[in-house]
Amino acid sequence: MRMRSEFWNRFNLFKNNALPPESRLSKVAVTALIIHCCFQFGASMSGLFLNLYLWRLTQDLTVNGIYNIIVFILTPPAFALGGWIAKRKDRMVTYRLGIVMIAIFYLMVVIAQEHVAEYYIWFAIFNGIAAGFYWTGYLVIQYDVSTEANRIRFLAINMIAFNASGLAGPALAGFIIQRSNGLQGYIIIFTLAFIMFLIAAFVSFRIPMIESHHKAYHLKLMGLVMNKNRRWMKALYSFFVLGLFQGIMLFLPNIMLYQTVGREDWVGYLGVFFSSLTVATGYVISRKAQKEQVRKYVLLSTTGVVFGSALLLFQVEFWSVAVFMILFSICNPLAVNTLTSYYYRLIGTLPLKGQLRVESVVMRELFLNVGRVLSISLLIFLAKDLESVWLPVVLFAMAVLQYVSVALIKEKQNVES
Repeated sequence: MRMRSEFWNRFNLFKNNALPPESRLSKVAVTALIIHCCFQFGASMSGLFLNLYLWRLTQDLTVNGIYNIIVFILTPPAFALGGWIAKRKDRMVTYRLGIVMIAIFYLMVVIAQEHVAEYYIWFAIFNGIAAGFYWTGYLVIQYDVSTEANRIRFLAINMIAFNASGLAGPALAGFIIQRSNGLQGYIIIFTLAFIMFLIAAFVSFRIPMIESHHKAYHLKLMGLVMNKNRRWMKALYSFFVLGLFQGIMLFLPNIMLYQTVGREDWVGYLGVFFSSLTVATGYVISRKAQKEQVRKYVLLSTTGVVFGSALLLFQVEFWSVAVFMILFSICNPLAVNTLTSYYYRLIGTLPLKGQLRVESVVMRELFLNVGRVLSISLLIFLAKDLESVWLPVVLFAMAVLQYVSVALIKEKQNVES
């Protein structure tokens, strides 16, 4: 009996008795995770297939590229506006506004149906603004509900919850699409996503607003802060480098999978498998990761995705795409979680002792999305379709560039500049 108890204690992520008090998550932190789960369940059904929906309607990779470029161009200004609202009102106002707007977005997709392809630019504009508001609120909430002692654990559990909630979404969406006539299945999943986002908005009222007298918005002064704190500035550059790879990976893999397997339900089932690998990685990170090993983790994750993308240089077939996605699903969470935790620690070294957390989140998203826009622009300029030899070349080049992040990270116990 004792051995059985020890076994389950070891694998119970939320078992507070096995953790020191400073590593335990608060009720507000758990509530934030629940909301994000609801959001991801809807997003995993809809977001995964929205790009595929556009592809099925147009058979044009350029349309997908332009759509995502518009989203990523508008997200930083939306972050800046969301940050202003968060400072003047509260981060929960920005957060709830983002959830409601995303719900409205998918409601409009349901109403427009096949006409989405005709007005995809307007849909991209609205989606970029909605996503900017949502992620501004949630990234600030992540900082607020976690502490220096439990932040890397919170981010790892967030990753697990985010991907675990996405396990059923792609499979359910693929199942519905495959058994529906024409493109009607897509409309069904967009409707379900709309419902999940409404539930997330309702649950968000369980997170209290914070009264603050520090309502000044110092975004215009962040250039001076970058010059003063070079370590923080290099961390921003690392998110630019991360964005170069992320921009392509946010929409290309599912299209490549569909091209090799030819069925939406298999894209969904494979999405479940890849998400399960990410959940497993998140579990290991939550139990084993050390905040002092930032460069080591980024180096390992980069090497994995470089090896996987190199396989696509030889042949873009199901086996090479699947192996690449397996390596990406294992390695990418390690890089993202590590860089985010590292960046949050650096926020504490900035002037005004944490009062610049909103501005810091806005700057992070600016650098991240500039990288995303550049990589997608390069891809659609060089690769006109999925048969282009440039497609795997650009993907491999963006993966190799991730090694630059290793040089931009400076490890030491004292995080001051």
